[in-house]
Amino acid sequence: MDASPSALTGEEAALRRGPLELALVTETFPPEVNGVAMTVGRLVEAMERRGHRVFLIRPRQGAADCAADPARPTLLVRGMPLPRYPGLRMGLPAGGALARAFRERRPDLVHVVTEGPLGLSALTVARRMGLPVTSAFHTNFHAYSAHYGLGWLSGAIAGYLRFFHNRTALTLVPTDTLRRELAAQGFRHLEVLSRGVDTRLFNPQRRDATLRAHWGAGPSTPVVLYVGRLAPEKNLLELLRAFSALRARRPDARLVLVGDGPMCNELKRLRPDAVFAGTRRGEELAAHYASADIFLFPSLTETFGNVTLEAMASGLAVLAYDYAGAHELITHGENGLLAPFAATEDFVSEAAKLADLEWARTLGRAARRRAAAMDWSCVLDRFEALLMRVLLEQERRPHANALASPAGPSQRL
Repeated sequence: MDASPSALTGEEAALRRGPLELALVTETFPPEVNGVAMTVGRLVEAMERRGHRVFLIRPRQGAADCAADPARPTLLVRGMPLPRYPGLRMGLPAGGALARAFRERRPDLVHVVTEGPLGLSALTVARRMGLPVTSAFHTNFHAYSAHYGLGWLSGAIAGYLRFFHNRTALTLVPTDTLRRELAAQGFRHLEVLSRGVDTRLFNPQRRDATLRAHWGAGPSTPVVLYVGRLAPEKNLLELLRAFSALRARRPDARLVLVGDGPMCNELKRLRPDAVFAGTRRGEELAAHYASADIFLFPSLTETFGNVTLEAMASGLAVLAYDYAGAHELITHGENGLLAPFAATEDFVSEAAKLADLEWARTLGRAARRRAAAMDWSCVLDRFEALLMRVLLEQERRPHANALASPAGPSQRL
């Protein structure tokens, strides 16, 4: 499938005018702090603003958890902490509850964000009921496994992901590079849906001299930032090496880490002079971005890397590996820096060049201009159009109605 959402047929345009009844299944959702939760939260809010009705299905995030928005139908299911990710919960199988929910609120389409037991239950129930299903590929679980002593399972995990996504009508991936990689591994029905950024929130104007002073930085002090989970899969020992190379040229440079995770204590031991700001959200997070100068992102396991785009929108000079979102967004030497994938020495040497703060800030201004073109509205237009196309194809199939619920017309949300 390669049709553009800007080239809808007349029939598709007519279908688009009606509100969509969308069941969205995800194992992470705000207020949880991660790129997937942020992206899904944006999609849900935007679809609702456009008049669509979203039925959210997710694990209960704690004993006191209840649906945050009483106007949004929500099914909370049982979950368990994700190993090594105690802040996240994996949804347990919920076939019976999902079947009852889909009979009571029969959706037009089911979109599965995460591929865990809850997502598999939703996929199985929806297919049994003749509902079209789309999915998203957000996380390189098979790549993560090597960082948690489970590398021997990477082949099995990749096989499961291929099995899962190939049973859906469409799988959304964040970059064309990932689309090609997955296609080479036997994944089918892939479409690119990039990520957007809120350029009003992530904005250089949020720079805060008081915050910089709290970090021990003056107006001309290079401040190096990392935002993300403090975990092995983020390759953070390389972050420390890269910062040390930069600091060898600018001894006054400061390192600020925003986030939390299992490596926090180890990183504090290795770099006691760094600022550990913990988890930040909203305007606080935006101020931390804008108050830095340089963003080092050494991760090798991203599918996109939302933080790259947030840092660029905040006017920072970004150094990342040449893959995922950075490959799509950064032109080396013009609006940021790229190192060849997994080339550790290149990453470290490129970081040292950013000790030239005047040049780093020039890159940051160009990065802001590039990010300004990544408006969420364009991303959401494409998401909406792709779902509508799946619905149209479903309606064209002669057997589609035969699989529908015998109870008659669907009961709307």
